[in-house]
Amino acid sequence: MARPILRLVWDSSSRGWVAVIHLTRCAAFTTLILGNVAHMEHLKPHVEPIRDPEKLAAIKKLLREEAPARDYLLFVLGMNTALRIGDLLSLRVGDVIDPRGRARPTVLVQRSASEKGTRVRLNAAATEALRHYISQVGVGNRDAVLFCSRNSSQALNRTQVWRLINGWCHKVGLTDGHYGAHTLRKTWGYMALRYHSIPLGVIQATFHHSAPGITRRYLGVAGEKIENVETLVNL
Repeated sequence: MARPILRLVWDSSSRGWVAVIHLTRCAAFTTLILGNVAHMEHLKPHVEPIRDPEKLAAIKKLLREEAPARDYLLFVLGMNTALRIGDLLSLRVGDVIDPRGRARPTVLVQRSASEKGTRVRLNAAATEALRHYISQVGVGNRDAVLFCSRNSSQALNRTQVWRLINGWCHKVGLTDGHYGAHTLRKTWGYMALRYHSIPLGVIQATFHHSAPGITRRYLGVAGEKIENVETLVNL
């Protein structure tokens, strides 16, 4: 009897994984639409940055005017600090709001009890989003998780963030790419490189990557770089 071969194929129309079971000794194929299986994060295509500044501005406007203050803060803080999604979701209210109820100028990121930690300065956009959050939500318990689920006091998980970011992107017409929890950090790097002339080495150091090539692949610009060189060098 033939051994069945299982393949997972990304279906862009349903935006879900299709499990294809192929029996090699006959022409039979069995398919099962799995849908958007968010917990299969490692199997999904690499998520992309938001490359269009106008789409970026459209999402900010949408969230500022229509979404909960939590969502607006998550998006803006993630886009402007280059924090890993795990570090972002572990923040507590007191990490970004001082005892007087004001936005802190920096946030201390400490990934373990043994390390010293890193201070990240909050820029004008991040500070504005924090002030908006304070005006809408208040301070409350400073020991509480900053980005908590609507139905509990637990922090949002990566799956929930993946769904949120996909929804925001779709609402502004970004339907062809693959967006997820790492999109915020990747967008910071992409915009820094493409539109703010930040050297690749600085972005590499910010991301703690070991080589420039890793950063280029992470931002999805490795191919673009080659294409740009081929166009510019016109002898």
